[in-house]
Order: sequence, then structure tokens, then C-alpha cells
Amino acid sequence: MKNKVLLLLWAALVTIVLLASLSFARQGTGLIGKDFSDYHDFAWRLDEFYSTIGPTVLNPIDVEEAKNNITVSDNEIEEHRTRYGTLPDQISDVHDQYEQRIADAKDAGNELLKNTLIEERDRKLADIRKNFESDDHVEAKIRKEKEKALVQYVNEMKANSFSLPVAYEFTDVETGETFSSGNVAVSSIYKKEFNAAKGYFKANSLPGRFDNNNGIYYQEAIAESGESIKIINSVKTFEGTVIVPKAAIAKGGAFYSQYKDFNKGKFAMYIFWLFGIGALVALVTVMKFQKEWVTGISIEDWYADVKIDVKAAAFLMSALIYSRYIKSESYDLLNFFTVQGMDRWIIWLGTFFVGGVAMTALLAFQLVNGVERWKREGVFAKDVKNSYTLQFFKAWREMFLKKSIGVQSFILLIGFFLAGIGFVVGFMEPSLFVVYFACVLFLGLPALYTFVRRSAYLNRIIIATEQMASGRLNEDIKIKGRSPLAEHAKNLNNLREGVRASMTEQAKSERLKTELITNVSHDLRTPLTSIITYTDLLKDETISPEERAKYVDILDKKSQRLKTLIEDLFEVSKMASGNLELNKQRVDLTQLLQQALAEHAEEITESGLDFRTTLPDDMLIAQVDGQRWWRVLDNLIVNAIKYSLPGTRVYVTLRKVGESAEFVVKNITKYELGENIDELFERFKRADTSRHTDGSGLGLAIAQSIVDMHDGNMKIELDGDLFKVTVTVPTK
Repeated sequence: MKNKVLLLLWAALVTIVLLASLSFARQGTGLIGKDFSDYHDFAWRLDEFYSTIGPTVLNPIDVEEAKNNITVSDNEIEEHRTRYGTLPDQISDVHDQYEQRIADAKDAGNELLKNTLIEERDRKLADIRKNFESDDHVEAKIRKEKEKALVQYVNEMKANSFSLPVAYEFTDVETGETFSSGNVAVSSIYKKEFNAAKGYFKANSLPGRFDNNNGIYYQEAIAESGESIKIINSVKTFEGTVIVPKAAIAKGGAFYSQYKDFNKGKFAMYIFWLFGIGALVALVTVMKFQKEWVTGISIEDWYADVKIDVKAAAFLMSALIYSRYIKSESYDLLNFFTVQGMDRWIIWLGTFFVGGVAMTALLAFQLVNGVERWKREGVFAKDVKNSYTLQFFKAWREMFLKKSIGVQSFILLIGFFLAGIGFVVGFMEPSLFVVYFACVLFLGLPALYTFVRRSAYLNRIIIATEQMASGRLNEDIKIKGRSPLAEHAKNLNNLREGVRASMTEQAKSERLKTELITNVSHDLRTPLTSIITYTDLLKDETISPEERAKYVDILDKKSQRLKTLIEDLFEVSKMASGNLELNKQRVDLTQLLQQALAEHAEEITESGLDFRTTLPDDMLIAQVDGQRWWRVLDNLIVNAIKYSLPGTRVYVTLRKVGESAEFVVKNITKYELGENIDELFERFKRADTSRHTDGSGLGLAIAQSIVDMHDGNMKIELDGDLFKVTVTVPTK
């Protein structure tokens, strides 16, 4: 609270200093050491006196002489003659004016009125005909109108005589004629002498001051004709004295009130200037500005969030208001102190606080806040980056990312702007309204029609997008035309298809996830259950050694089964996470396949399957991890042994195709696989859905991962019960 009071006090002192300084610069020389006779109102009254005493008293216009100097030109005669049209036009107009009136008088039986109207009409017609027959007739009419206007002008000039209470005595230097009013010898507040040494007084016959007697043209409009009068200004030279007696400023005098107000205002300005000096001393001593006065206040946090360009605009507006207040108030101070009153004091104090004190405090806060933010590293750059101006130019640039939309929007903006200007211009100049109407009809309305159609189409796209966001993906957005909006609608339709496919894939993924959990649980629980069961049987001491050996053998097989399952699961997990590293070497794929087949020769013989192999005669070298690639071959051969229909043939082929090695296994399946063969690559997915055969269901998943790690490709094809796996791997 203390800081706020100190800030307002400081702002008041600053405002007083500025008002005092500017008012002193403007009015100091006009008040210090000056008296009432130097007052501008008094000087204006004197100018009025000197301007009007010549035409009204010392050198009035000679009306008769001025009448003789009146001239009428041929142009004026012709203009007067044809002012209301040609001779036929004027005669026709007069006939039209009186025709109905004469008919009405005749119908009413008023013969006197009818005859009067006929005489008046005939007189005007005769005058019109004479206008076109005689220049002298027209000239006489114009001269008469000008003489009338001249007399009226002189009478008005004499009526507007000076109002200053002066005493004067003038003598015509040439004729010696003297003009006087009042006593010029009395005590005065103003006195001026005119003579050869100080300069003669030049009395003009027309209002104003002239340095020569070349004359001027005085233009005076005349109601009937509109002609102007040329009046020659004459100048006479006078010597004499002019005074304003002291009685004029005494109580009851003509200038008493103005004299009193002048002195009151002058001494009030002296006091105010002294206040300004005191305020300046206080500002440089005990009231030095402290930035703590404008920091830590309640609006500082709010002001920090205001955009920097808004701050700049607010600062300029505050500075403009403040400068206008200081400028206006410093000029009006003398008038305020001269004519005082309670109502004027209330208004002045209100404007002083709002326009002066409050604006000074606000400017101080804005300046300190701006300087403090400037000092903080990176804050100013961040403020500029987040400004509305920079965002506007960025948005303006982005508006033209799609040039067609940007250009169309810009044209519409310019069109609406020009339409507004055109309406105003058409309203001010009706003759241009036809052009404006044509532009609106052929340019504005088609543009408006296009804008409305595009807006409606945009609204339909927005509604369709909202429906897509809510999950309704069944209805396409209609594509109309080739506009950017139509292109956007097409993209949204593609996005809708992608979202729908993604949702289908997500549903499939959720189903496979559920099956994975079920299959893993089943495949882990089956050997584990056997292990627990036979372990409990071994605890029976009454069983024979033969049975004990049999149970131990079963436990060993189930443990190995569980170990293999867990190892396969860990290996798939490593491959999926990318933690498995390959040790690539030059490997003969032909030899590796022969070793894999030999490894399972006994199983092949026992299965009753007929394996037909086709291998290249030469070595087929590829850069692979031999151990991992052997796992691929082993898994595919084991799958063929397990899931081929007994008594059928299995075809195993290895060959070179271009820059790749191709390994193919074809067999007749023992189980019906269905159509969705891609799911066989999923973990724990087995052709034997009843899960009666041994196997982890990870073979194809492991093989697929290893092939992918070698930048190869693995593809499954199914034609009825014919199952075909094709594996390709680069040889280089």
C-alpha cells in the first residue's frame, strides 16, 4: 500500500513538472512583466477597432461613386439571360406555372384573380422575351441588383462597428479634417500615437489592413442573379492618438471583469510555476523513482502473460493519451485559472488524476516491466516469438501453403473491403452508384454465391469429421468438384478407411492376444501338470523299481518339453525387442540344408512321408548367421514332419534366384488350416488347434523373425490342403 501511495505521489509531481514546463514555454513570455494591455483578448479588440474605424468613420465608402464604378460584363449578361434555360424553355416553364392556377381561378368563377394571374404571366413572358432581345435591358437589371447589394453591404458594415471603449483623435494629413471621440488626454492603460516619426495610420474604406491602395474585389452573392460587385479600396493617411482610458478597467468599466480575470489568471500561473519548481526539486531529492514501486504488484503476473505487441500498443496508446493531455492542459491552464468555478475544479482534478497521474504511473510500470524482461536472457526473444504480430505473419504464410485457398481467401478479403469502400463512395457520389451496383451484380454476388457454397461444403465436411471422431465410419464424405475442400474430403475418406482398417486390425490383435494367453497357459500347464503328477507318484515308497524308472523317464521328457518351450519363448521375446545379435558369416546353404535333413532322417523315415529334395549342384553361399539360419531350416522341416498328411510327399527345394537364395517347402497338411494363413506367424499359433501334437507353436514365428533380421522374406501360400512356405535371403 505504501509503494502505491509513493508511486501516485511521484506521478503527480512528474505531471506538475511537465505541465508547468510546457505552459511556461508557451505563455511565460506573454505573462511575465506584462499587463492587461498585452492580453490577447485586448489585442484582438484593438485589431477590430483599427480594422473597422476606417470604413465606418475615417474613410467610409462613397456609395454614389461606388455605384458609378459598377460594371456589367458580357458574360454576366449572357449568364443572366440563360440562367433558367433557352427562350422556349423559359416561356414553357412560365406557361406551366400559371396554366393550372388560371384554370382553377376560372373554375372558381374568380375573374379578378384570373385576370391578375394572366397579367402577371404576360408581364413575365414579356420580360423574358426582352431579355433575349436587348442587352441594355439585361444590363440595367443586373446593375440595379448590384446597387441594391452595395447599399445592403455598406449598411451591414456600419452596423458592425467596433465595441472597444476607446478615445481617439485623427487628422487627415491631406485635407486637415479632424475626427475625434472622447478625451485622449486622460490617464490610460493603452496609448498609441500616429505621426511622421512613428508612422501614420492608414484608413481603408474596406475592412482589413492593406499595405497599398491597389484595391480588392469584394464578392457579395445576390439572391436574384448571383453576380458579384467590384469595390475599389481607397486609403487615406491620418495622424493622431488612440487611448483606452483607465476608467475602462475600473469597477463598473467595460473591461473591469476581463482585467480582474487576467490578473487572477496571471498570478495563479506564477504560483503554479513555483509549484513546478518545487516538484522538480522533490523529484531529484526526496522523491527519486524506485522500481520497487511498480514491481511485485498484483497485476504484474497478469501483465506478464500479455503479448508483447499488445503491450507495445498499450504503451503507445498510454503515451499518446498522456502527451495529448499534457499538451492540451498546458495550453488551457491560463484559461482555467482565469475563469474558475467549483464544477471546473472537479473536472480539472478528475482529468489531472486520470490523464496525468494514472497515465504517468502506468507508463512507469510499463517501462520498468519492459526493461526488466529485456534484461532476462531469452525472455524478450520468447515474447517476440509468441507475439500476435509474428503469429499473424506465420499464419499469413501458412495460409498460402495451399496456394489456391490462400489466393481465394485473399481475394475475398479484398473484395469485401472494396465493397465497403464502394458502398460509402456510392452513397457520397450517387452518380457512381450505378458502377457500384454493376460490380456487385457481376462480381460481388457470384463471389458471395461461391463463398456460401464453399462454407456449406466445409460445414458438411466438419460434421462428417465429427461423426468419424465419434466412431461412425460407415458413410463416405461426398466429393464435389476439384477444389481444395474436395481434395480434403478425399483425404478424409482415405483416413476413414485407414481408421476402419486399423480398428479391424486392433480387434484382430485383441483376439490373437487372448488366444496367445490361452495357448501359453495351456502349453505351459500341460507339461507342468505331468511333472507335478509324476513327482507325487514318485513319493510313494511302495512302487516298484520298474515303475519308478518309467516315471523318471516321463518326468525327464516333460521337463525337456517345458525347457524347450521356455527357451523358444525367450528367443521370440529377444527377437521382438531387437536384443538378439547376429554373427553373419559366409555359409554354404546347400550343405546346411543337407545337415538339417540328415539330422531328422530317422524321424522322416518313421513318419512315412516321402521327402523329395532338389538342391543345387554347386555351393550356394550367403552372408548369414549359420546357427540362426539352421534354426529356420530345422523349424520348417519339423513342421513338415509333424503336420503333413501321412503317406504323402514333401517337396524341399533350394535354388538361386537372381541375387537371392530361395528355399521352398511344399506338403499336404494333416489339418484344415482355413483361409487366414497369416495368423500362423503369430506366437503359439498351431495348425493343430486341439493341441494334441508336441510343439510350442513358436516355430514359424521364430523363423519369420530370423528371416526378417537377415533382410529376407518369408511367405506362406495355401491352395486347398497344399501348404507352401517360401523363404528368400540375399546372397550378398
